[in-house]
This record gives sequence, C-alpha cells and structure tokens, in this order.
Amino acid sequence: MTRIAGREIPAGVLDTTLYRDDLAGQPTRATRRTEIPVDLDGATVVLVDDVLYSGRTVRAALDALTAFGRPAVVRLAVLVDRGHRELPIRPDAVGRNLPSAKTERVRVTLTEVDGADAVTIEGEPR
Repeated sequence: MTRIAGREIPAGVLDTTLYRDDLAGQPTRATRRTEIPVDLDGATVVLVDDVLYSGRTVRAALDALTAFGRPAVVRLAVLVDRGHRELPIRPDAVGRNLPSAKTERVRVTLTEVDGADAVTIEGEPR
C-alpha cells in the first residue's frame, strides 16, 4: 500500500459475526479476531469485501464499526459484485461485476491466503 499511497495506510480486520441478522437461522459460528489499529473517530474508512451479494455482510460491518468509533466517511470496495441485493448497499469501487444465478456460489481466492488469485462460480445456474 505504501507504494501506491506514498505512505503507510493502516489496515485492520473486522469480525461481523455478532452483528449479522441471520444468526437465528445459521448454526453457531465461531467468532474471529478483530484488529483495528487506529482510532476510527473522524477517520476515512474503506471497507473491503470479497463478494457483494445481498448486502447483509456490509450492513453487519457498518454496525460493527460503531463499536470502535464514528468514522467521518465510510467507503465500500468489493472485488466481485454479483448483484441480487436485498439492502440498499452500493459499492464505491468494484473489481468485477459478475452476474450470477442465486443458486450459484461465487468464490474468491487470494494468493496470500489460498496460494492463487482466482474467482470461480460453483453450482448450477437456474
């Protein structure tokens, strides 16, 4: 990030598990770590998500952010936007629009985590 911005940009990790609205219908999920390395009050925050689908994960992330401060601005960047929104969520930056059927699953892998950069569609279109 330093190479592009000319300075170090702090990055963190936000677990949205406890802020999801589908916990009643989902099996128990283990919470993950949240690391917010800076004070969010008055900051510009860029939420980054791999796949934007219904918008519910982003809504949960916005709720979770309030536990750590009140940013001045929140922007949304997604690697893949597959449509089918259930909430009025719209990304500010999209890597790729990828229309898909609701029965399909879009999976993103990253070299740093999975050993390869890829976007795959699994399942049968209807």
